[in-house]
Amino acid sequence: MDEKQQQAVRERLEAELAETKSDLGRLEQKLKVEVEYGLGEGDPIIHEREINMALRRRARRKVKSLQEALKRSEEGTYGICERCEGEIRAPRLEALPEARLCIECAQKAGR
Repeated sequence: MDEKQQQAVRERLEAELAETKSDLGRLEQKLKVEVEYGLGEGDPIIHEREINMALRRRARRKVKSLQEALKRSEEGTYGICERCEGEIRAPRLEALPEARLCIECAQKAGR
């Protein structure tokens, strides 16, 4: 990747990271309010709370993987498969910018 492409990658990762952190903040606030108001047994909001907790876990994992992708970008290893060391093709990185494996290795790993 040339410098211009690397800068575009960093900008995209940083934008996605900021958006994910914002989403995570909203979920954290929502869960905090739910805890403050308390939930009774059989309360219908329990289902919504479980969904929000799952979304929060997912957002936290995404924040971590985006931060790791930014680190790989700084190290010059972004876009290189961690398993076979081949190139991760652009369409995969566009769909999943934090991808660590090429599509072939991801399929073999069952992801």
